[in-house]
Amino acid sequence: MNILVPVRKVPDTTAKIAFTPDGKSFDANGVQFVMNPTDEWYALVRAVELKESLGGTITLINIGGADNDQIIRKGLAIGGDDAVRIEGDDRDAHFCAKAISAYAKANAFDLIITGKEAIDDNGFQLAAMIAEFMDWPFISQATRLDVEGDVCHLSREIEGGHEDVEVSKPLVVSASKGMAEQRIPNMRGIMMARSKPLNVIQAEDSSVSSEVAKYALPPEKGDVKLIDADNIDELITLLKNEAKAI
Repeated sequence: MNILVPVRKVPDTTAKIAFTPDGKSFDANGVQFVMNPTDEWYALVRAVELKESLGGTITLINIGGADNDQIIRKGLAIGGDDAVRIEGDDRDAHFCAKAISAYAKANAFDLIITGKEAIDDNGFQLAAMIAEFMDWPFISQATRLDVEGDVCHLSREIEGGHEDVEVSKPLVVSASKGMAEQRIPNMRGIMMARSKPLNVIQAEDSSVSSEVAKYALPPEKGDVKLIDADNIDELITLLKNEAKAI
């Protein structure tokens, strides 16, 4: 079974966020970047588990420049077999989905597994767009993925419980918490990753359908107002008149 896992470079969750003076770009000065956690912990690790039990290969795919190679190599150390990096700006989900699906169509994959979202923009768009371009079934935010022959058994949380579904391959899955547990690359994996193939290609279509108008930080939190427990009238007045602004 051949699995394609898109991975993205994102700022570390502890990074202090700032933007360029024009507000159109993220200020990367002094920021440490990591592999998107939902791509790494859930999608990639589950792909590795499936490869270990069923055989096959895992290809990592990334959109971006050469500065992304470090996080791609980490994915290879965790268990990816090879990788491809497509030159381009990863901020436009439509462009990324087109580029990834074009590569997938040109190669034989049984599954495309993504993280449920990128933690920097929380877009929740990429996996669904890839499925649309591929004309494959799509299961979002899956917490379980098992494969028996040509049938995939999946679960996902819904309000008040969980939903179990069966889908025939090929398909696209976005992985959520519960799909797998984080793996730390061992020394053998790190050494082997250095020699695994990482191919750089150009996107077939470089057009984008969206652009950033402006980034802005959320307003600072206001002061906390403490209300005496017996002063219900004042509490009601504040909730009516000021709660939305706080």
